Formats: sequence, C-alpha cells, structure tokens
Amino acid sequence: MAWVSLVVAGLFEMFWATMMKLSEGFSKLNYSLLTLIGMVASFYFLAKALHSLPMSLAYPIWTGIGAVGSILIGVIFFKDHLSLLTSFFVLLLIAGIIGIKVTSGH
Repeated sequence: MAWVSLVVAGLFEMFWATMMKLSEGFSKLNYSLLTLIGMVASFYFLAKALHSLPMSLAYPIWTGIGAVGSILIGVIFFKDHLSLLTSFFVLLLIAGIIGIKVTSGH
C-alpha cells in the first residue's frame, strides 16, 4: 500500500505543478486553489508512504515522478520543446527512478 500511496503522491505532484502553471502566477483563483489542494494531497500521500518506506527511497521517487510527469505534461499539453540532449537526461531520470526502486529491497 505504501507504493500505491507514493505513486499517488507523485501524480498529485504533477497535478499541482500543472495547476500552478495554469494559475498564471496565482492570478486565477480556481487554478490557485487547485494548486493548493494538489500540494496538500501530494504531501499527505507522501507522508502515508513514509510510514513504511525509508525517506531515502520515497523522497527521490516522489520527486522523480513529479519531475518526469511534469516534463511530459509540458511537452504534450503546453508544447514545450526538449532538445535531444535534454531528452537523454530525462531518460536518465527515469532510469534512476527505476534503479532506486529495483535496488532498494522494498
């Protein structure tokens, strides 16, 4: 269940980052509120995951899910451009997240 909580926390990390972008500097109330709700939910599920998982495992995976997911959202929905080199480093992030999980023993 801790892994499910951690993945949900990462998904909410992506959600609040997207809502913050849409809030246009917190000038749009609805998106600003959704940003705060997403932040609280992300931290809540991270805290649940930390009951069973070590911080040295859970925190980097949580941030990695949020980072990679936000990059994908930026590219798909906001038409952000990634250079070939940047794409390579995103793949390294994904490999790092998978590597941390596989070698953690949890």
